[in-house]
Amino acid sequence: SRLTNLINSAPIVLFMKGSSEMPQCGFSANVCKILNHLGVSYNTFNILGDMDVREGLKQFSNWPTYPQLYVKGQLVGGNDIITEMLNNGELEQVLKL
Repeated sequence: SRLTNLINSAPIVLFMKGSSEMPQCGFSANVCKILNHLGVSYNTFNILGDMDVREGLKQFSNWPTYPQLYVKGQLVGGNDIITEMLNNGELEQVLKL
């Protein structure tokens, strides 16, 4: 229930290492850069500060790595998928709220 609440705490939520102001891994930094470039508003959750969320979300989403981007409560993917979606034009459609 806590994970569901976090995932639904905003229309776009990025579970990442660090924060949007200070990402603590290159993949998280890249997804923030993409979202900022597109001008969308999003919330972040620093998984390094909460091991229960860090491990629980992997099980919940069946996605083993971070960052994880959720839009309207649905997992969109991680860095590779987000980058691919940006490059093929799909990401902007998914992010339209």
